[in-house]
Amino acid sequence: MKVKPSRLAIAGAMASISISNLQAQDFSESLASGAASADSGGQVDELAKKLANPIADLVSFPIQANYDENYGADDGGSVWRINVQPVIPIQINEDWNVISRTIVPVIDQSGFSDPNQNKSGIGDTVQSLFFSPREKVGDWILGGGPVFLLPTASNDVLGSERWGIGPTGIALKQFGPWTVGGLANHIWSFAGNEDRNTVNATFLQPFINYILPSKTTLYLNSESTYDWNSSTWSAPINFGANQMLKIAGQPLQVGIGGRYWLDSPRNGPEGWGLRINFIMLFPK
Repeated sequence: MKVKPSRLAIAGAMASISISNLQAQDFSESLASGAASADSGGQVDELAKKLANPIADLVSFPIQANYDENYGADDGGSVWRINVQPVIPIQINEDWNVISRTIVPVIDQSGFSDPNQNKSGIGDTVQSLFFSPREKVGDWILGGGPVFLLPTASNDVLGSERWGIGPTGIALKQFGPWTVGGLANHIWSFAGNEDRNTVNATFLQPFINYILPSKTTLYLNSESTYDWNSSTWSAPINFGANQMLKIAGQPLQVGIGGRYWLDSPRNGPEGWGLRINFIMLFPK
């Protein structure tokens, strides 16, 4: 296995510089405006807690950049996958919300020995709808509904060319600074290009978050997919830290972390990767 730490180091340094600049600007604004009010501090606490909950009643616009290496037969390929993930909660009535979570990947593949694999563009979209009680069920926050696979890829290398559907669900508990839970879905394809493989995949995302007094959220999760057609796992472990900020009145969360691949299909990613998070928040 070939490891290319220099590229990861450069990407990590760029992300660290960006976060430091954001924090410096945020601190400068705080000094200029004086000490934050108790209400402002309470809002930051609430926003940090809502961000740890994937189905919170909060409009947000996350952009998540993932970098992974060692793809292909010669471990020479690398992939940037930037997930644009708008989250929109809709109140159905006094008792229920439906939370729309969309994932649109923007992908750049390079360094593959097969030049046909070196492509850039849009991947397939995953659209989830979680119907969630507005009140907790006991100590639990619950949600469930349908998930859809939409063949939006800009070329056949970056997508399945298949339509898919299945169930999705989430359960989590929040106590003190902790958020612990899990999200799962399963997608079967039902239409599309019959010359392409069918989709029959289970996605599992256990997660744990801890919010520090500085409103820094430490996170640990896995985003594992089991392909029932090939009997293979794609299983990275993700960990890192996200920081709440407020710049020109706009609440943000930015962060950086690492990922390590416990398992992947043949010619899939290996070793270490990088994750960068940027989330714009739109509280009511």
